[in-house]
This record gives sequence, structure tokens and C-alpha cells, in this order.
Amino acid sequence: MPAAPPQPSLRTEDFDFALPEGLIAQSPARPRDAARLLVVRADGVSDQGVLDLPGLLEPGDVLVVNDTRVIPARLKARRGEARIEIMLNRAEGGGLWQALVRNARRLRVGHVVEIEGAPGCTARVVERQEGGSALFDFGPDQAALAAALEMAGEIPLPPYIQREGKPGAEDAADYQTIFARNPGAVAAPTASLHFTDRLLAALDARGISRVPVTLHVGAGTFLPVRDDDPRAHRIHQEWCEMPEASAVAINAARAAGRRIVAVGTTALRTLESAAGEDGMVAPFRGLTGIYILPGHRFRAADALLTNFHLPKSTLLMLVSAFAGTRRMRAAYAHAIRENYRFFSYGDGSLLFRCDQDSAE
Repeated sequence: MPAAPPQPSLRTEDFDFALPEGLIAQSPARPRDAARLLVVRADGVSDQGVLDLPGLLEPGDVLVVNDTRVIPARLKARRGEARIEIMLNRAEGGGLWQALVRNARRLRVGHVVEIEGAPGCTARVVERQEGGSALFDFGPDQAALAAALEMAGEIPLPPYIQREGKPGAEDAADYQTIFARNPGAVAAPTASLHFTDRLLAALDARGISRVPVTLHVGAGTFLPVRDDDPRAHRIHQEWCEMPEASAVAINAARAAGRRIVAVGTTALRTLESAAGEDGMVAPFRGLTGIYILPGHRFRAADALLTNFHLPKSTLLMLVSAFAGTRRMRAAYAHAIRENYRFFSYGDGSLLFRCDQDSAE
């Protein structure tokens, strides 16, 4: 039997970098499509703008966009005198929600908490889980829960976006993409935050189509990799869907030799979760825990539009797998030198796939 191919040497510290605090974007570009865009190809990088995107793509290219909608997932709750913060993470069906809990040690199975600011809204602890998580039962009335979230919940901005007090109405609008249709995410698919009606019209005129997928981004997207070997990290599962109509359109484009462009790492992860060895995708609906590291063979996307990611994050490892570790290290160094804005509200990058990579 032939020996298995050697795995690439991976160290979490290889995905670390120093970022000046002033480059962490605290608000989006206005208008959104005024953001800068770093284009990363095999022969180097070029400084562009998001509005240049239509000219950087080819007629016939297909954009795959994530149509998830961010919900006001951060809740304040009380059990007696104990105050608890609940961050909804993933719907489990039938009114059950998996959540991250601050002050979780105060909770036991069977405890009922009251949601502050939403009279009559309660949740029962069904299960305590590892890492300060718990499973809550909010009851079967999903419309009532949605109304309670709108009344009492907060948009869960990432911790690196600093606000005095609660996020306001401006953030509620800024942190939602133009494609948002299906509620369930607790973080925005941030590459899509750059799109405007003006940009979509220009893409349409260029002959670039788009198809939707859904991946409800979970709170685990903010968790850093703490293990020295990133392969020891556990990634949280997230709910995603590849609709049949989208799968048909993607497969037809690939069969015709046209390129598939993932808008965001969530769209890319959905594509890879649904793709077969031949690169064709199948309709899919369920949980994905796909964890993409250098050495992964991409099957379903030719290019990736994405923002700049946190040091030592699973997303930085994903883009390094897609475009090449050395190439991404050089691209991030260039972005810092040129004062690109980083993270959720920051600038974007357009990456073209590199099939030969080294993690060294």
C-alpha cells in the first residue's frame, strides 16, 4: 500500500502578524463600495477599489453570495438576582438554540431565565455544554422569539469594534449586507458588506451573474486558534444550505469553463462542503464543520473576495490555503504598509486560487 502523502508543517505562530490598532476599521467606508481592494495574483499584488471589481472579473463569471441575515443575537437575561449574557449561536429547531453564555456557572439544567427587555420571554436550560455554552429552549413560537429579539436583542458586533454603550441603529444597518434574506447569523459575511445597488448594476452590465447560498455565521468565527498546531483546534459547526437552483447554475457555469467567485469565506466554505471530487456541487442542507487549512485541495471556486482577517484566525489560515501562505504573508505586509483598513468594516481583497502552495 502506498504511503500517505506527508502533511505540511503547520504552526499557529506562522499566521501571526502585528497590526497597528489604527488600522482596525471602526466604521465602514461611505459609500460602502468606496472601500479599497487589494488584488492578489500569482505575479504580485495591485491596489484597486471595490468599484473596480467588474473590470477585474470576466463576463460569464458567477458570484456566489451568502444571503444570511444577522439577528440581534446578544441578550441580557436574569435568573433571580443573577445576571447572565446570552449570545445565540445556532438554531437547533423546535425553539432550541445553542448559545454562548457569560456567567454560565450560575446555570443548571432545568433553570429558567427571563430575557430583559422582552416581557414574557423566557428560556429553559436544556443542556450545559463545554466552553461556557448551553442549549436553551425558547418555546415553539418562533414569531414570538423573533419579536423578542427585535425588542431586546443587540446586534453582536465583533469585540474589536468599539462602541460606547450598545450598538445603535447605524450599526444595525451597517452590519447587514445587501443580500441579507434568511435570518440566523450572529456575525455578518463581511465581504458582502461592500456591495451596493450601484456595484450590482455594474456587475450585471458586465455579464457577471450571482447565485445565493446560506451559511448562518456562528459566534465561533471570533475565536482565535490557541493550540500551537492549528490542526488541534476545534471549529464550531454552522448551518448552511446549497439550494438546488444555485447548484444547477454553478455546475452549468463550471461545465462551460466559466469561473466561480466566492464572495466571502462563508460562501467558499459552503461551496467546499457541497462539492464532489470533480468540483461539481450537490444540493445540501445541514451543518458544516469544514475546517480549511493549507494543504486543502479546493474543488469549487476559482477566486475569492474577502476582507482582511485576524491574526492566528481560522479565516487567515483559510485564505492562506486558497491563495498561498507566502503570497498571503506578503499581501498582508503590503496592506499594512499601505494603510488598508482591517477586519469586518475594513477594506477587501480579491484572491485568485493558487493550487501549488507551501506552508513554509
